[in-house]
Formats: sequence, C-alpha cells, structure tokens
Amino acid sequence: MRLNNTRRRAMASVAALVTAGTLALTGCGSDNSDSNSAAPAADAGPCGTKDNVTLNVGLFGTFGFKEAGLWDKYHQVCPNITIKENDVEQSGDYWTKLKTRLASGSGLDDVQGLEIGFIGDVVKNHADQFVNFNEVPNAAADKAEFYPWKWDMASTSDGAKTVGLGTDIGPESICFRKDLFEKAGLPTDDATLAKEFATWDGVIELGKKYEASATKPADSHFIDSVNSIFNGAVYQGTEAYDNSSNEPDVANSDGVKSAWALATKAADAKISAGLPQWQDAWNKGFASGSFAALSCPTWMMGYITSQAGDAGKGKWAVAPVTPGGSANWGGSWLGVPKASKNQAAAIALVEWLSTKENQVTMWTNGGHWPSNQAAAEDPTVGAATSDYFGPGQNIGKIYGEIAKNITIPPTGQFDTQIQTAVNAQLTNVETKGTNPDDAFKSALDAIKQITG
Repeated sequence: MRLNNTRRRAMASVAALVTAGTLALTGCGSDNSDSNSAAPAADAGPCGTKDNVTLNVGLFGTFGFKEAGLWDKYHQVCPNITIKENDVEQSGDYWTKLKTRLASGSGLDDVQGLEIGFIGDVVKNHADQFVNFNEVPNAAADKAEFYPWKWDMASTSDGAKTVGLGTDIGPESICFRKDLFEKAGLPTDDATLAKEFATWDGVIELGKKYEASATKPADSHFIDSVNSIFNGAVYQGTEAYDNSSNEPDVANSDGVKSAWALATKAADAKISAGLPQWQDAWNKGFASGSFAALSCPTWMMGYITSQAGDAGKGKWAVAPVTPGGSANWGGSWLGVPKASKNQAAAIALVEWLSTKENQVTMWTNGGHWPSNQAAAEDPTVGAATSDYFGPGQNIGKIYGEIAKNITIPPTGQFDTQIQTAVNAQLTNVETKGTNPDDAFKSALDAIKQITG
C-alpha cells in the first residue's frame, strides 16, 4: 500500500482508457432484515426503501461512479432514489471536514467515502459511528468476494466490526515513456522489462543507463523523483511504518530501512528529475518528457492521460511487473454513518456498488481496479486493453497478475503523516544534497512530533 495525502486518484474520467465487453448490472442491495437494524427492511424492496429519497454521498477526487454511468443505472433499478454527490477535490480537505463532523455527530452524509490514508483512524477511533457491515444479512457473502486484506483494513483488530465496503485498489507497476526509452536505447518489450524491472536495484541500473545515454533528450531524466522508489518499496517489507501491534515503529522497520537505502542510492546515482508529485512542474513533465518513468498504480493511468493529453497517446506504456514484488497504492471504501437519515437505503446503495458486476463496470468504464476479488478475476477485466497505453497493451492481464499477489504489512492511523515526513526528507537528500543519515534522523524527529 502507498498513501497519498493530496489526491486519491486521477481527477478526470478514464472511460476511454480500457476496452472490454459490456456487462449487465444486477439489482440493488440487500432484501431482508428488520427496519431498525443495519440493513434494508424486508418490505422495502432491494433499494432499502419504497419512499422517494435523496441520498447524499460524500466523496473526494473522482470516484468515477457518475462517469461510469452507475448513478443512472441505479436510478433505473431504484427510480425512487436520487443520488447527490457532495464532492471535495482534495482528500486532505475532505478528511478534515469529516473528522469535524464525526466529532460533532452532525452534518454527515448518508454515505461517506473512506480513503486508504485515513481508514486506520476511522477503524481505531470511529468504528462505533459507522454501520457494521458484519451485521448485514449478506455479510459473509460480501467478505468472501473481497480481497481478504482489503476487508481486513476496514475492520477492527478482532474482526468484529467492518466500517465499509471496498470500492477499488491500486495494484502498482511502472509506467514509462516508450518513445523516450527507445531514444535512449533502452528496452521496451515486456519480456525484457520483466527482467530489468524485477527488482528496484534493476530499476536504478536501468536509470543509470538512461542518464548515460547520448541520444536521450538533454533535459530528460529517468524517474520523476526518488520518492517513487521509496513509496513503491516501503510496503514490500514485513513491516512498513507500523509494527505487528499496529503501533508506529519506523526506526525498526525492515520496509523503511530497505526503501530508504534504495531511494538514497537512486539519489546518489542522480537518475531523478527531483519533481515532487502533484505540483505544476511534475504535471507538465508527463507531456514535456522531463521524466521517462514513475511508479504507476492503475488509477495513475487516468492521471497520465489527463496531463499528457492526446499527444501522449501511444507514447506511454506499462511495465509487466512491480519491482521487488507486488505492491498496492491507493483505494477506498464506502461507509454508512449511523447518523444517516436514510441508513437502509444507503446500505443498499453501498452493497450494490460493491457487487462483482458493478466493479467490473468501474474497471472497464473507468479504469478503477476492483477490490471485489471475484470481479478482478472476471475474464472481461483480464482481457482489457488500452489504445492509449501500448497501444493495445493487455493492461488487464498485467495488473491482474500484480493484484492477486498483493500482501499488506501492518498499517496504522499515522501512516499518511509519517510518509509525508519521510518523503520531505528524501526530497532534501535528492535536491539539496542532505546527508542521508542526517535526513533520516530529521524524519524520525518529525515522526515523533506526529505520533506523540
């Protein structure tokens, strides 16, 4: 897993990103239970209520439900339900507002998006304020369909409470500029890159070759920043920012030590453009070619298309491997606050969105990889190709192989803030020449202030 406290995903629809068959949608929600429990009533139908209801859905960034056509489809099967999105662009701003509303117990939407960067805080400190999806009638069926680690991340340590159902995950690879690789004399075929990119050391060595090339553009560097390497590698250890007790323990983490060594090695090799993510210079780099590669979860493909535009079509490709083994960056859940005025209808909507059929649609129509494992294993998902990436590259197969091998080390409520502190110090190493040991000590000092 990798966290991002600025943006959750691409801020534009990627409906044209993948090409696959069209799937039919199923009916919505649960169909039995007492009206006072955390489930729709038996006489309310599959939509949770027969009354005309407006469901307020609090989201951040672009979740893609509207863009994939699911709001319109839901209204067809549940014509009495109107969905109103209350969207905040930045996930950090959204989380600040949500925490304030959780503290006051008022102003909450019927459905709230829960990002991977703050799901640990919600589980630890606010689980009692959300509907427990372990108590809905089809909870066992829901749990059986999801990636186990995805379900567990939204559950308390004893497994008794689950605060939401997963929307997507972010299996991660490397996206690269095929044209720039070719100019630099680097390989671009899947078979060779699968070997060259098998380890992060291999990535760094390929980066050295890129930087040494006399034929690459003079103002182009291999990777966007060394944080791409650190953030991709840190969750490949047995521990990342937290120990087995889910308490922060950065100084003793094998994942942090290994990722820090790799990132500082990359900084010393000077293979990076030194561009912090989400800033203007980084955004422009997708089109200008100031960097030729970056860590790339599925949703990053949508961000690339939005920044590189039509001129980037056919230039970008996806490496068929995650260096060092599979890894995840991003993904969210949908939770239903107990304070929801339309709780049964909200549960029905969340369950409908999490079904296999609809998560397949979210991939084929929007580029969001399913957190429903049954959906991820559907042949339609695996057969997806892209006219933009490759072109015609079998991105469904590439990301499917990565997704099925993802494992997640312990996570906690401070992971996002810790990662921000570490990344800031890596940027100092990369752009200011700060001694790596001094930078790591500074990171630990900052983390101590964060965790108390």
